[in-house]
Amino acid sequence: MFRNYLKIAMRNLLKYRVISSINLFGLTIGLICCLLITTYILNELSYDKYNVNAGRIYRVTRSFNNQDGIVSLNLSTIAPAFGYYLPGDFPQIEKMTRLLDNGTTPMKYKEKIFNQKDIFFADENLFDVFTVKVLKGNPKTALYDPFSVMLTEETAKKYFGGEDPMDKTIRFNSQFDLKVTGIYKAFPANAHMHPGMLLSFNTLKDTAVYGEKNLQTSWGNNSFFTYLLMPANFSPQSMVAQFPAFVDRRMTGKEYIGNTPSKLTKLGLQKLTDIHLYSHTDYEAEPNGDISRVYIFSAIALFILLIACINYMNLSTARSALRAREIGIRKVIGARRKELIVQFLGESVLICWAAILLAGVFTYFSLPWLNRISGQELSFSMLLQWKIIIPLLLAPFIIGILSGLYPALFLSSFQPIKTLKGLFKAGGGSISFRKVLVVAQFSISIILIITTFIVFQQLHYIQNKSLGFDKERVITTAYTNEIGKQYEAFRTELLQNTAFKSMTRSSRIPTGRLLDNMGAYTLSGDSMRPVTTDIKMVSSDQDFVSTFGIPMKSGRFFSREYGTDTASFVINESAVKALGWKDAAAAVGKDFKYGNQRGHIIGVINDFHFESMHQAIVPLVLLMLPPSNSFFNNLSIKISGNNISSALAYMNTTWKKYFPETPADYTFLDENFDKLYQSEQKQATLFTAFACIAIFIACLGLFGLSAFAISQRIKEIGIRKVLGANTGGIVGLLSKDFLKLVGIAAVLAFPVAWYAMNNWLKDFAYRINIQWWVFVLAGIIAAFIAFMTVSFQAIKAAVANPVKSLRTE
Repeated sequence: MFRNYLKIAMRNLLKYRVISSINLFGLTIGLICCLLITTYILNELSYDKYNVNAGRIYRVTRSFNNQDGIVSLNLSTIAPAFGYYLPGDFPQIEKMTRLLDNGTTPMKYKEKIFNQKDIFFADENLFDVFTVKVLKGNPKTALYDPFSVMLTEETAKKYFGGEDPMDKTIRFNSQFDLKVTGIYKAFPANAHMHPGMLLSFNTLKDTAVYGEKNLQTSWGNNSFFTYLLMPANFSPQSMVAQFPAFVDRRMTGKEYIGNTPSKLTKLGLQKLTDIHLYSHTDYEAEPNGDISRVYIFSAIALFILLIACINYMNLSTARSALRAREIGIRKVIGARRKELIVQFLGESVLICWAAILLAGVFTYFSLPWLNRISGQELSFSMLLQWKIIIPLLLAPFIIGILSGLYPALFLSSFQPIKTLKGLFKAGGGSISFRKVLVVAQFSISIILIITTFIVFQQLHYIQNKSLGFDKERVITTAYTNEIGKQYEAFRTELLQNTAFKSMTRSSRIPTGRLLDNMGAYTLSGDSMRPVTTDIKMVSSDQDFVSTFGIPMKSGRFFSREYGTDTASFVINESAVKALGWKDAAAAVGKDFKYGNQRGHIIGVINDFHFESMHQAIVPLVLLMLPPSNSFFNNLSIKISGNNISSALAYMNTTWKKYFPETPADYTFLDENFDKLYQSEQKQATLFTAFACIAIFIACLGLFGLSAFAISQRIKEIGIRKVLGANTGGIVGLLSKDFLKLVGIAAVLAFPVAWYAMNNWLKDFAYRINIQWWVFVLAGIIAAFIAFMTVSFQAIKAAVANPVKSLRTE
């Protein structure tokens, strides 16, 4: 029986080669997209799950409230003093481990010098919490001694080549030597952080580095990633409920007298496996993913597969007239409806099996393309796990039955007397249902066209909107201790070259995040009163606005001509409004206090986009602290001309002269700006690719459907031509029915697309207004593509000799 079904199915598939090929090709393309997107989704969902204790690890977070109780800052890191008290106050904590990102740091081994990134100070029990494979050294003791360091295989090879790295020493930032005590396998790609070098946390206890007392008493340096290993079946809510009392009990410094600390700051817990997709704090170890993106691409995969299945249903029911006589004969000789249904479903499943086998092969070869676009490290091996293989083996049956059930029920319902007498017409409900399916296909395609347009419009807007400063020809690099010692001499010599306009030092630079806040005070009566407004801070020198080309609104900026500028402030327009002053001119000269520093406002700068367009421009104060208290993290240099290559060559030579222990490792500010929107760029590229695929599959089905529909009207076309109809009129007649369906699809797609993209744009503080013409253009594009698809068959039929079509009558 089964062999007979298989033989007949193969015969029918070969007999109707065009329709079978369209079905197979469409399903294959749809399944390739599904498998590619499934690989991406599996990777996103797998983050940090490689850890043996993944389900029991939590990260401690900290948020800050302003005077009105509104969250002003949300961090994935906390102050070191919390880590000092947490294990003792919460006995349910099995292990606590901390990491501190040291940023980019100059490192030296013999004559080799590197600006090392991804350096983390780590507790000695790190390997008791996280699953890390240690290749050399003892994981229990490797990070115990101060000034010990562990390296990844790649980092060790970079420094030592083929030498054995164990017990070798590396010079850290021209400050102290580190002894290599272990080699570990790099954290996998699906980890939320990737330390390339682990320094003993006990090194921080040295007073020349950080100081043990600071680790126990500092509540303000929120730079420490703190992870807790909790018991199985632990309830994080119960512990979070105890955090306010813990905060009030431990934060007892003089700055908190008269305040309830838990009203100003809160601690929280994040499950390790939730960090990548659900954590969007103001500071993360690395850029995270987004669960909404997983949902979006899941929907796209489903839509594309749905379009391919619709093609199968449409073409299978459309060719019903061709198989009507076959079905009639089968019924006359005793075939039951159940057997016919099994036969048609068998054909459907057979096509799906062929499609999924082809899809698997093409997915393997398509993954490098997806990796280039998405920046991921996706592997075909992700699909080779039982939880994926079993659904894949079932997929041909599920997809085959779902897409073939309606055609099977429809075809098996034919009455043998009518079909054998030639009275059968493939009309009625089947035509109406096919129209519904065509509308569904093009609705999905139009939605994808509109979303692609709007994503590109928003990207164009944020990349071309005036930022309020000049990002062109600005070099940025890390500011280190060695640079600080020779800064003025380096600056003087470099600016003697006319290729350079200015140079500045600052705690943060545009394209970064504004996270620092020390509390602002204004004069009220005869005393300074705290303001409820959250005002962010950047520490800079006198050349900040000239280097970044930020216009002054009123007053002046810091200058070397005034020795009192270390007791002065410059604010932006948003700060003027937030503080309730009339205008920029009125703000100049006002008494102002920020943190522990009191002075006067000497100038107001124009608002500018320090952060990405996702964030609104916030109140900002620039201050120039005394040299003993200043802290700079970034060095920025403005090139004045267009001969960038010669300017860089001169800068490199001068750099080596003054900073021989620090590599000249720099980036351009405009490159940093472009990186802010990398995820959106990748998303737009993928949207475009999948939208084109969806439209292609829809047109593939429309091509086959129109070919069949026109073949049923060959004699009608012949008669019309004999009666004088021209080619254009016949093409219009044959095309209008399909174009009506595209019009209905557009009407249904427009509100769905508007709702989806309006929600997507809410993620941007500065965004475009959705224009009506985008919807019209998308509808026109869909109609044009549909017309071109149908007209190919229509023109072919219209120019055919009518004598040939009528001769068979």
